[in-house]
Amino acid sequence: MEDTHPVRQARLRIETDAEAVERDLSRLVLTLVELVRQLVERQCVRRMERGDLTDEQVETVGLTLMRLEEAMTELCERFDLSPSDLNLDLGPLGTILPED
Repeated sequence: MEDTHPVRQARLRIETDAEAVERDLSRLVLTLVELVRQLVERQCVRRMERGDLTDEQVETVGLTLMRLEEAMTELCERFDLSPSDLNLDLGPLGTILPED
């Protein structure tokens, strides 16, 4: 069944730049990963300060968080993003990542 309304058909079509879409999607995903990484890091610090972790667990957590930060740096470089690019502005709500 063919659409006989060419104007309606043209309005539904959106011209996009594939590279821009990929970069923006990468930025969004990396922002969410960075948010979760920071939350996990803060929780680990709280647990360390309370003495809830053994020395071995502290060492494991420290190495894991370092590796995750390195991976995030590599991914940002791959998609030509800086850490500040990940701090999306939510308008009146402020930025998505906490300001340190």
